[in-house]
Amino acid sequence: MNHHRAWAIARKEFLHVLRDRRSLGMAIAMPMLLLMLYGYALTLDVDNVPMIVWDQSQTPASRDFISRFGGSRYFSIEGYGWNYGELEREIDSGRALVALVVPRDFADQVGSGRPTSTQLIVDGSDSNTATLAVSYAEVVTQTYSQALSLQETRRLGGAALNAPLDFRPRVWFNPELESRNYIIPGLIAVIMMVIAALLTSLTVAREWERGTMEQLISTPVTGRELVLGKLLPYFTIGLVDVLIAVLLGEFLFHVPLRGSLLLLFVSAGIFLVGTMAFGIVISIVAKNQLMANQFAMVLTFVPSFLLSGFIFPISNMPLVIQWITYFIPARYFIALLKAIYLKGVGLPVLAGEGFLLVVYAAANVLMAVGLFRKKLV
Repeated sequence: MNHHRAWAIARKEFLHVLRDRRSLGMAIAMPMLLLMLYGYALTLDVDNVPMIVWDQSQTPASRDFISRFGGSRYFSIEGYGWNYGELEREIDSGRALVALVVPRDFADQVGSGRPTSTQLIVDGSDSNTATLAVSYAEVVTQTYSQALSLQETRRLGGAALNAPLDFRPRVWFNPELESRNYIIPGLIAVIMMVIAALLTSLTVAREWERGTMEQLISTPVTGRELVLGKLLPYFTIGLVDVLIAVLLGEFLFHVPLRGSLLLLFVSAGIFLVGTMAFGIVISIVAKNQLMANQFAMVLTFVPSFLLSGFIFPISNMPLVIQWITYFIPARYFIALLKAIYLKGVGLPVLAGEGFLLVVYAAANVLMAVGLFRKKLV
């Protein structure tokens, strides 16, 4: 392979990117825009669930119970209703997702120490939010019930009862349970996958459409030199995008980076090589910029978003789909990024994912070189 010819191809591609401001804007600005948009908009946290209350008891005991919900970060009391019709209208309109109904004899039952029940009506059209809201309500109710039991024990002059099991949960790696801390690393992988493939998917197809491929074919340039020359400019831009994404994650979203920055960039570099080579494969096969663009979007964004474990746990997918996810490179890169960002682990732990990324990159580069033919048909 002649490095001078490869550099000439790379220099030509660099000049094209610098002169084509739309391509340069897509390469630099779009990852920033997507990361900021999805980083702020995409969240799995459920806070301030709007609640409406029907307090049939109207007593200090019922108001104390209701205040437990209002004082929680998970619920926001938006108003009060006086019958089931009002509760239904509020939930139907979307102004409330849950409705709490306190029975008329609540204070009497609580005061006498007898078991009592309250009703929680939940809008189940969003099953994820509904499940979390029910879990939060159960925690609030249990906390209130324990406080009542302790208060009654003290009133009767008895000693405070010790719980038979002292349960002390401790969350590692993401103590605040902020979904942003694991969404942002996953977003970096998905966005890099899409942008890298989109950029390089147009390179060879553009040469065919503009008629300059005939000139390249007539030169001594080989397939390896062409692929290397096409990769270098966009690989450089891709590393700049990774740097911008890391800076945004650190200073804008405040995602902790506990692992090695060098390991992160090495992993990103391998992933970019494989993804960009895949884009060149699409470009060689399509020979049309519009078709190449569409293929790149369908073959990168959809699998990376749905089948990489970014949003949906792979273990919850059907077994056939779980096997398919092994062929999604974003699965391994996302696992690497989350481990580097949140766990701070090193190469000994991540060697398996790193090796599979190397295999992915090498396979795509070899495929791109093998598919390129110096022929007009």
